[in-house]
Amino acid sequence: MADVSVLNVQLYGQPIGTLTRVAGDRSLFAFNEDYINDPDRPTLGLSFKDEFGELRTDFRPVQKQVMPFFSNLLPEGHLRKYLAEKAGVNIEREFFLLWALGQDLPGAITIIPADGEQWPPEAADAEGFREAQPKENMMRFSLAGVQLKFSAIESASGGLTIPATGVGGDWIVKLPSREYMGVPENEFSMMRLASLLDMDVPKIDLVDIDSIAGLPDGTERFGSKAFVIERFDRSPNGERIHIEDFAQVFGVYSENKYKKASMRNIAAVVASESSDGDVREFIRRLVFNTMIGNGDMHLKNWSLIYPDRRNAALAPAYDFVSTVPYIKGDSFALNYSRVRDFAAFDEDEMSHLAAKAALPEKMVLDVARETASDFASLWKREKDALPMLDDVKAAIDELLPTLPLMNAKS
Repeated sequence: MADVSVLNVQLYGQPIGTLTRVAGDRSLFAFNEDYINDPDRPTLGLSFKDEFGELRTDFRPVQKQVMPFFSNLLPEGHLRKYLAEKAGVNIEREFFLLWALGQDLPGAITIIPADGEQWPPEAADAEGFREAQPKENMMRFSLAGVQLKFSAIESASGGLTIPATGVGGDWIVKLPSREYMGVPENEFSMMRLASLLDMDVPKIDLVDIDSIAGLPDGTERFGSKAFVIERFDRSPNGERIHIEDFAQVFGVYSENKYKKASMRNIAAVVASESSDGDVREFIRRLVFNTMIGNGDMHLKNWSLIYPDRRNAALAPAYDFVSTVPYIKGDSFALNYSRVRDFAAFDEDEMSHLAAKAALPEKMVLDVARETASDFASLWKREKDALPMLDDVKAAIDELLPTLPLMNAKS
């Protein structure tokens, strides 16, 4: 058994550092000297900057997992289990998951074995895992998230095909949920409403599952429709665009994505790193997801994007789903500022959020009132034309009268 294994970390195809696994199943990340000394280096992530904006270069080793920034590149839940089983890897051994899945990570990061090192037999050591297999026959989709989703390529005929290599897809295909009915229809409807309110929404569609070629064997079907959304971390010519979610920004492992931070913390980062337009867009999304009753806007469902490779902007919207039909009494995933109940998101709470995040209070309140008013009108006009199930409409109709924003004066 090898005592040391090394993975090269690349950003936009250029090596910037290494992840090294050493004895005791520990891993350590280090930047290379060329990246450290490059004054025009592309940004890997905000968590790699210190309080003065300088590059951090001293990182502690991590046991079994990898450091949170890299851990959050990996899928969660059902998708992690599915892919780990395909690779013959223990789902908790993140170094080897990155080894197996590193060619199709979110953003502009790729992770490959140094010097073409062979797939190691020690990758599979847990009871119930077969001997580690060569990766040619495994699906290498590693888009972070819980719902079973795959990267797909749009064919010339307009259909979607899951690429056999699992690398470089233009779309994310999200299959129906195991637990809840009509999630693809729900997500399409919520994202369509956001688009009609002029939020920054990628191209989306709702397609018949039977029209998707190449779904891997073993993926169960719990409905007839799939939600598809164009990847905003890939350009039309296939180039990678770097992104990071807010679990990465705050250095939080995915199991703590509902903890450790609040919406005011996210707002403060957007305000300090991005534009006034992005701050307004953030407030609009915050209000919108309150009004649809989305209790799943955790740290991984907000992201930054680096269009010029160095400076952060608020990434396009994604994962807008009304959760109140499925979870009675649901609340927002994170505290707004002090509270998380939908009905507690009033103007006093918004003013508190604005003060703590150093945002102009008048701007926050004006944008919130306008968004709430626009949503109320749009909802009445469009809800019956969208493909969401009736229980989704009923749950949102029940929620709206309880929200202080519905009674706010413009």
